[in-house]
Amino acid sequence: MKKILVTGVTGVIGKRTVEHLLEKGVPASQIVGLSRNKEKSAELLAKGIEVRLGDYSDYNSLLEAFEGVDKVMLTSATAFSDRNTQHFNAITAARQAGVRHVVYMSIIRKEGSERIMPEITESDLFTEQVLKSSGLDYTILYHPPFTDILSIYYDSDPYRNGIKVPANNGKMAPATRNDLAEAHAVILSTPGHEKKTYILSGSESLSFSDIAKIITEVTEKNISFTSISAEEYVDKLINKGVPRHVAEFLKSWVVAIDEGEFEGQSNDLERLINRKPITFREYTNSILAQHAVSSK
Repeated sequence: MKKILVTGVTGVIGKRTVEHLLEKGVPASQIVGLSRNKEKSAELLAKGIEVRLGDYSDYNSLLEAFEGVDKVMLTSATAFSDRNTQHFNAITAARQAGVRHVVYMSIIRKEGSERIMPEITESDLFTEQVLKSSGLDYTILYHPPFTDILSIYYDSDPYRNGIKVPANNGKMAPATRNDLAEAHAVILSTPGHEKKTYILSGSESLSFSDIAKIITEVTEKNISFTSISAEEYVDKLINKGVPRHVAEFLKSWVVAIDEGEFEGQSNDLERLINRKPITFREYTNSILAQHAVSSK
């Protein structure tokens, strides 16, 4: 019996991909999770999911983990790591182990753009080329910024501090990690996605100033928006204890968002999950509702 293997199952996207596979009727016996730590996978193990130990940097562990697997969801490695080597190991081990199809999550790039997102773009381009030349069936999924963690770019407490970023009215089309994970599950559980690419943008375009307005309207608390310089933004993060290289990394995302790198919209995500993706307003409302329930 051929299996579907999802890497990074201790992370939000990997775990939710597995859960969506179950919700779509894929038997637990056909799903495998890959993790470097089984103890963090207790919830999936309790659902009957087999979790195999494996590390992108350990080629032999990948060969063993991919045994009997038909499809692999290759969750991209984290920034500030050797993504080229890790992704090359995963794709090469998949081919050697007899895997048929690899699905890779990349970052959206505006058509014709020459922007290089630090820690991301070059390794995405490398991974996509390795995948296309591997002889394996592949699907490449282009991810936008994540709706549910947009606050990492401004402030976890915008109610007190407002939104202060080096941006004006540039827009993006974000999507929640849950919606993206559902799209992953659809592609992994249905045929016809080989040699295809999908742009998984959200259903709305919004700027950081739009975010401030939406939070204000939903919470009925005034959230100010201030455009600051890139240097001031980096200094502000460093003063909060963020390492400089991480602050510079976050700055590059905000600037890219403001300059329209992620503003393009596609209906690929909506078609795959067969509904409108969750908007930022809907997500914010859901978080407030959760807080209201938990505070009772």
